[in-house]
Parts: sequence; C-alpha cells; structure tokens
Amino acid sequence: MPKIAMVFDLIRWEEKAIIEAAKRKGVDLVLQDAREMFMDLSKNSTEIGDLVLQRCVGYYRKYHLTAALEQTGVTVINGFEQTVRAGNKLLTSLLLSRAGIPTPRTMLAFTPEAALKALGELGYPAVLKPTVGSWGRLIALLKDEESAEAVLEDREFMFPAYQVYYLQEKVERPPRDIRSFVIGDRVVAAIYRTSGPRDWRTNTARGGKAENCPIDKELEEISLRAARVVGDGIYGIDCMETPNGLVVHEVNNTIEFKNTVPATGIDIPGLIVDYLLTAMR
Repeated sequence: MPKIAMVFDLIRWEEKAIIEAAKRKGVDLVLQDAREMFMDLSKNSTEIGDLVLQRCVGYYRKYHLTAALEQTGVTVINGFEQTVRAGNKLLTSLLLSRAGIPTPRTMLAFTPEAALKALGELGYPAVLKPTVGSWGRLIALLKDEESAEAVLEDREFMFPAYQVYYLQEKVERPPRDIRSFVIGDRVVAAIYRTSGPRDWRTNTARGGKAENCPIDKELEEISLRAARVVGDGIYGIDCMETPNGLVVHEVNNTIEFKNTVPATGIDIPGLIVDYLLTAMR
C-alpha cells in the first residue's frame, strides 16, 4: 500500500490538525521530524514514503530537504520548484508579472544608493521587504527619504541576503488584506486579515484579526491564476483591494490556518489530507 509521510521541524496547531484529520480519514500518516533526519546523497533511495507532505517552517531546511527527497523519486507536496518560486518574493513577483497578474509596483536594487534612486521614482511611502521571510519580519515602512536612509543603512550591516533591496509601493487599501487558500485547483477558503491596533501589517502572527471573506468570482480567478504560475500544490494567496480591483502581493508555500478554520468553518486540514490521497492515485 502506498505510504504517505509528513516532514516537519515544529509541531504547531496546523501539524496537529493534519495528524488528527488523517486519523479521522483512516490514513496512516508517517511522521518524520526533519531535525532528526540524515540522508546519504550517494544513494537515490529513501524509506520515508511514496508521497511526502512538506511542513518544515525553516525555508532553507525545507527546500534543501525537498530537493533531496525528490532526487530519490518521492513526490513532495509542495515540490522543490514550487518551494523556490513561492519562497522568494522576487521570483514570485517575476512570475506574476510575466503572467499578467496585477501586483504592486516593485523595484529591485543592490546598494543603498541605488535603492534611494529607485524610491525616488517609486515614491513614498513605500515598503521594503526581505526576498525570503515570513510573519512580517524585517518588513519596513519607508515614509520618506530620511526614514529610508536610516533603514537602508541598518541593512548594510546584516546578512547579505538583506542587501537585496526589494521595494514595493504602499498600496492604497482598506486596513486589511485577503488571504485565500488554494488546494489543487480549488479556492477552498478566504479570510480578511485586519491590521492590529498598533501595526499597519496585517499578519495574524503580529496581531492581525481573521474574518471570513466571501469567495467571489474575482477572488477565485486571481487566486487560481497566481497559484498556477507557481505550480500545482497548496498555497495561501495574499491579495489587496484597490480601486482598480485585486492585486496579488505574495504566494505562501507552507500555509498556516490556525485562525482561518474557526473564522470560516472550513476543514482545511481535512481537505489537505483529501488532496494527498488524490495525489496518490
């Protein structure tokens, strides 16, 4: 019988919910802590399973392990190419732009001097984001040239990855954004994420509040288009409402849904297990 495994490096609410959903559906889910794993790269084989649900939080651990697992012939969800594309905001932006999917205007620079010139063209306020990261960490609101100079100076003393200056316009939007959840070819749920009382960012990890968001035709279409440019898999699509319609600003690879399930009543962990079973056929 085909064997399904889940690899992880933290057991959070989401991983517990997936484990419980697998039990409810009679699926024998093999659990593997990536922190305890080692692989002999000279051997193209592994006993972990025929299909692996990748749930590692650490991006670099996740994409290196996914590459190694796929080399052995194991199907991984989400796969290596999808992990790289969705895990790097710059690569996501390029894919979205090439596909004609509306996104915020974005600039790229590699020195503070070039970044300031780009900001002069982009205009203030603007947003500086790390190309790799989550939970709103190291995202900075640049209100004017003075604040931009201070933030960019700090970045020059950080790890070189943070000296890739990925700059976006601050989109005029309500004090919320939308995260939709795509599993395979379906948009299964969506939430509004409303900013916390002292933070302009909407991340629920930073105090943003989740409310059910109706899935209309526009949201469904743009979410599916964004997911397709990354590849088949399980994604969280982040959109913002503008006077000209929705724009996509991120595609999330390892979705969190602790706040979404109670807000929407949708059994996302159960739908994930169903998707794994379909992928095995």
